[in-house]
Amino acid sequence: MFSGARAESVAALVRDASLLDFPAGSRVLDLCCGPGLFLVPLAERGHQVTGVDLSPAMLEAARAACDRAGTSVRLVRADMLDHIEPGAYDVILNLFTSFGYFADPADNLQVLRNARRSLAPGGHLLVDVMGKEVLAGWIGRPQAVDLPDGAYVVQRDTVLDSWRRLRTDWTLVRGTTARTASIHSFLYSAAELHDLFVAAGFTDVTCFGDFDGGPYDQHARRLVVRGRAAA
Repeated sequence: MFSGARAESVAALVRDASLLDFPAGSRVLDLCCGPGLFLVPLAERGHQVTGVDLSPAMLEAARAACDRAGTSVRLVRADMLDHIEPGAYDVILNLFTSFGYFADPADNLQVLRNARRSLAPGGHLLVDVMGKEVLAGWIGRPQAVDLPDGAYVVQRDTVLDSWRRLRTDWTLVRGTTARTASIHSFLYSAAELHDLFVAAGFTDVTCFGDFDGGPYDQHARRLVVRGRAAA
């Protein structure tokens, strides 16, 4: 999931994508930063970057990536369900489907409310997920990823509860052994996630089909929703 090739593609995204083009010196929070794929290129663009994640292992990997690149990034171990820094950021990012994993829908709404409180007036939140409409176009086909040691991982997605939730199963096959882990998440259409932003208090909520700012239509590759914290 976090290969060198993916890090290079993220760096190109931060460099070229219009939705990730912020004024130099912006205070940017990567919420659920994982191993820091976005942290390094954001810091290299001159932003004041903070990464928040609950996993110590992910934060350790993020710290190592930042150290290798010589970038200065603040890292915080916290749960996005209760992490709030009032007015601390100009931009908050939640990327690569890192939203919708709490079993109670109210908790997912609370994450958005926390983000709004952590934004300075006029600041923006961007959430990137695999929207229902996009997922419907390719779900049902297992995906396999080869690993450097000869093992491989198979990903299978199953729609649950009449397209309300998704179960993702990852099976790691190494030699003659196999292990499977599963996670559940909520699925959102553009209209549903738009309305969730509004319920959390955001204004000027817009849905995009990718980070280039294109429309969310039949050609969309992702669902990216942006909302503004009212001044």
